[in-house]
Amino acid sequence: MSGLTAIQKVFSRKAGKRVEVGEIIEAKVDFLMLHEVTGPLAVEEFEKISEKVWDPGRVVVIFDHDVPPSTIELSNQMRRMRIFVKKYGISNFYEVGRGGIAHQVLFEEGFDIPGFLIVGVDSHTCTAGATGAVGIGVGSTDAAVVLATGEIWLRVPETVIVEVRGEFQRGVFAKDLALHIVGKIGANGATYKVVEYSGEAVEKLSLSERLTLANLSIEMGAKTGIVQTDSKSFEYAKSFNKEDQYMDVKSDPDSDFDKVEIDASQLEPVVSVPHSVDNVKPVREVEGLHIDQAFLGSCTNGRLDDLLIAFKILKGRKIAPWVRLVVGPASVKVYSEALRMGIIEEIVRAGGIVTSPTCGACLGMSRGVLAEEEVAVSSSNRNFIGRMGAKSSKVYLASPATVVASAIEGKIVDPRRYL
Repeated sequence: MSGLTAIQKVFSRKAGKRVEVGEIIEAKVDFLMLHEVTGPLAVEEFEKISEKVWDPGRVVVIFDHDVPPSTIELSNQMRRMRIFVKKYGISNFYEVGRGGIAHQVLFEEGFDIPGFLIVGVDSHTCTAGATGAVGIGVGSTDAAVVLATGEIWLRVPETVIVEVRGEFQRGVFAKDLALHIVGKIGANGATYKVVEYSGEAVEKLSLSERLTLANLSIEMGAKTGIVQTDSKSFEYAKSFNKEDQYMDVKSDPDSDFDKVEIDASQLEPVVSVPHSVDNVKPVREVEGLHIDQAFLGSCTNGRLDDLLIAFKILKGRKIAPWVRLVVGPASVKVYSEALRMGIIEEIVRAGGIVTSPTCGACLGMSRGVLAEEEVAVSSSNRNFIGRMGAKSSKVYLASPATVVASAIEGKIVDPRRYL
C-alpha cells in the first residue's frame, strides 16, 4: 500500500478512517470562523435547521472586513452577529478593537494547530496552512451545516508539492516567492488541489513568512495550501499547550503527488501586473511606473515583520508628495507592538497614514479606496478589476519592501537599493 499525502493524513484523522484521493468524506471540524460580512447569512440558514450550535467553544467570530464599520448596513450585520454570539454563548468573539483580520487572529490566538481542520467563511482561510493546519474557505450554507453538526463533506484533493531549494538573494522575500509560484502554476493550475510547500528555503522562513506563502495558495485555484511541519510548527503548538493534539503534516515520499521545483537563488523582486495575480513580472520590467497609492497591510503582509521592513526603509526619508502610503496592521497585537517599537511614529513622520486593523483597503470597502484611473502598488493578495476601488484603477501586487520603496519615489522601483 502506498504512503499518504499530507492532506490524506489530516482527512483520515478527521474522518476516522484511511481516506483515498477523490473520495467524498464526512470530516469533523476543529474550528469554524465567521465574520460580519457573510456570517449573518450563515446564522440565518443555521437557525432554519437547528436550535443548537454543535459546540460554542469551537466557533470563532471575528469582525474584520470593514472595522469600524463605514456603512449602516455593515453596522446592522455586526449587530446581528453580536446577538448570535450572546444567544449561543460563543466565547471566541473578537469585537471591534480586540482582534484584527481573521486569519491573523486565528494564528495569534492559537487556533492553527498542525493537523487541525479550520473552516471559515472566507477564501483566504487557507492561510492557516502556514503552521500545518488545514484551512478551507466555504460558503454561508456550508458554514450553517457546520454550525449545526460540526462536520463537513469534502472531497480528498490531489497534491502538488512545491519544493524550494537554495537561499534567497538580498531584497527577495516570501511574497516574491509566493507570487512567483502563482505565476508559474497559473490562476487555475491547482484547482481543487492542495499546494504543499517544502524544501530548505521554506524551512528557513519564519511562521510569519509562511503565512504569506499559504495565503496565496487560493490564487492558484487550490482548495488549500500547507507548509510542511517542522520544529517551528511544533513549537507554535506547544506555546498554546497543545502538545497532545498536533500532528506531523507532510506527505510520505511514496505517496501520489505532482511536483514543482524552484531555485530560490534565482528569484528577484516581482510584481503581479493588473488584472490577474498570475500575471507576474520582474519589478525591473515595470520600474518607473507612476503610482498614486501604496498600501502595506492585509492578511497577506500586515504583520510586524512587514511593518519593520517599512520602518527600516522609511528611516530618515519621506514619501513622494503625490503618493498616499496607507498602512494597515493585521491585528491589534501587531498595531500595539508597532506602536511600542516606534514603527507607527516613523510611518507617520514619513507622510504615511496608519488605519485600524481591517480588510477595508484590500477590498476597496474603506480606508484607501482608489479613484478612477489611479494606480496602486499593494502588498495584498488580489489585483482584480475594481478590487481596491474604481473599475478603471490598477493594482500591482508586490512585497512590503517594494511597496514602501515605491512610495518614496512615487513610482514602482526595485527595493534592493534601499536595503
